[in-house]
Amino acid sequence: MSGVWRLLRSLRVRLLGPEKEYVGSDPFGNKYYRVPKHQTAGGGIIQEKRGMEPVVMKKEHEYEAGSIPMEWEAWLRKKRKDPPTIEEMLKNENYKEEMKKRIEEVCEKDRLQQAKEYEEGLVAERLHTQIKGHASALPFGKNEPSEDPVSAANTFQPGSWMPSKESPQKKKESG
Repeated sequence: MSGVWRLLRSLRVRLLGPEKEYVGSDPFGNKYYRVPKHQTAGGGIIQEKRGMEPVVMKKEHEYEAGSIPMEWEAWLRKKRKDPPTIEEMLKNENYKEEMKKRIEEVCEKDRLQQAKEYEEGLVAERLHTQIKGHASALPFGKNEPSEDPVSAANTFQPGSWMPSKESPQKKKESG
């Protein structure tokens, strides 16, 4: 009887392909599977396929960087042969945390060094310039109406601009 079952299993694999094999899961709960390389009924060979079943079904465009751990993403894209282990993922996570701490320390040290250099006069202070006469600049303390528009859309005050007393045609003739 076992020979008959083997024959039926062989036919099913050739016609439908092998079943997917569970490989592992990540800390987010996503499950990873693979379908091994197999031969079709027509004699063609189908290469190994790797896939993921997300915990929360999302459309592809809704996934953000970090939704899939980089180790699993490398395995899905066949950049690595074997799936990642829990120990490897923990080691990489610890390394990331250590790097974040080092970066914060270096940034703080740099801020202190810059402050010291400013105090000693070794480095010039940053200048905060204000552009005058630009459309986005605030009016220069003038509250009276002017002939030229001086306010931007977000600072517009009704009555802050008055049209010229001359007609546009006279300005063209004189200019």
